[in-house]
Amino acid sequence: MLYQTQHSIIGDKVTLESGSNLNFPNHIHNSFEIIIASDGEMEVTVANKKYTVLGNECVLVFPNQIHEIKTESYAKHVILIFSPQLVRAFSKKFEAHIPKSNKFTLDSFYIDKISKLNSKNTTVELKGLLYTICGEFDKNAEYIEFKGDGQNLLFKIFNFVAENYKKKCSLYELSRETTYNYVYLSKHFSKNTGMSYTEYVCRFRVNEACYLLMNTSSTMLDIAYECGFDCLRSFNRSFKSILGISPSEYRKQKANK
Repeated sequence: MLYQTQHSIIGDKVTLESGSNLNFPNHIHNSFEIIIASDGEMEVTVANKKYTVLGNECVLVFPNQIHEIKTESYAKHVILIFSPQLVRAFSKKFEAHIPKSNKFTLDSFYIDKISKLNSKNTTVELKGLLYTICGEFDKNAEYIEFKGDGQNLLFKIFNFVAENYKKKCSLYELSRETTYNYVYLSKHFSKNTGMSYTEYVCRFRVNEACYLLMNTSSTMLDIAYECGFDCLRSFNRSFKSILGISPSEYRKQKANK
């Protein structure tokens, strides 16, 4: 299984990709992913459930769901991958749940809008479209509690961080929660994600800080504490090492969009 770091803990990033005859093995990331078969037929497997996707049918993959794409003969596709932060109200509402079925239908009007997304779209336009699509999915969706794949320790680790990032969530705390040895947990996480557990926690906290910087007027110190950093200096250093700019610069940039 491939863990896609580039689509995990990414602030407000959006990736749009299109092409034909796509085959992509089992992978996982911490973003939503809309997979559209604009022509032909493809098979999308999400958490061991297989969906046959025909012209203009869609699949919405939730964060941290293992998924795979196969094309037997011919299919054109459009794939949109976006951070949960862009649909915060939706993602938080269903944070502990997954849909019984990931497949849904979407009006061609919205599919056309997705296909035409580009860097000129404002954050407001982008969020409006994504919330509308999530709303269309939610109309007929049924949900079940998400406890992760019992055979996949990664899910337990992801969930632990999401629930505990505001306080101490070191490998020692994780070890007590999961009953696994902390050395084993460290090696397992690094092997399957390509990053250390500590880096993942830091990235998760910075990602949460991005949302607060864009959507609240809270002070830098308040945001630092809210996201689990023990001091402002640590917050500034971690933020800049991951995103290349300071929290205050990030807030200014987003305010102008």
